[in-house]
Amino acid sequence: MNGARSSRGFSLIEIIAVVFLIALAIGAVSISFSKSMSGAKIQAATRDMVAALRYTRGQAIVKGKETTFDLDLANNSYRGPGRPSVQLPKNMHVTMFTADQEITSETSGRIRFFADGASTGGHVSVLMERVEWRINVDWLTGAITREELQR
Repeated sequence: MNGARSSRGFSLIEIIAVVFLIALAIGAVSISFSKSMSGAKIQAATRDMVAALRYTRGQAIVKGKETTFDLDLANNSYRGPGRPSVQLPKNMHVTMFTADQEITSETSGRIRFFADGASTGGHVSVLMERVEWRINVDWLTGAITREELQR
């Protein structure tokens, strides 16, 4: 018999190292996944808000009378004409810049669209974590655009 010992299996240090690497990889993937989920949520919310603004403008043109898009900052919600209020997720922060006469209270305001498609103009900013989207409403044409801002 020779004195060399045959080793089979893994040492405890090797197993701990592998478990640590797996935990590290899972942590990195979950952080990446949660960031992409919040990015997708804010993108969807702003896309829906743009659709509501365009609907409001379209109603003004079709019906030939002024319509308003109402934003309630205190309740994190908005509403188009003849539509139910849409609630945004609580972790989204919304701000609004609009004409002075369209501010209805300290925490609410609106953007008015006229029969010719023009508007009072302004913008709505939606922030979530480090992501910010701005929805712009041109006062002259009533055109609605959105852009992602770098923070």
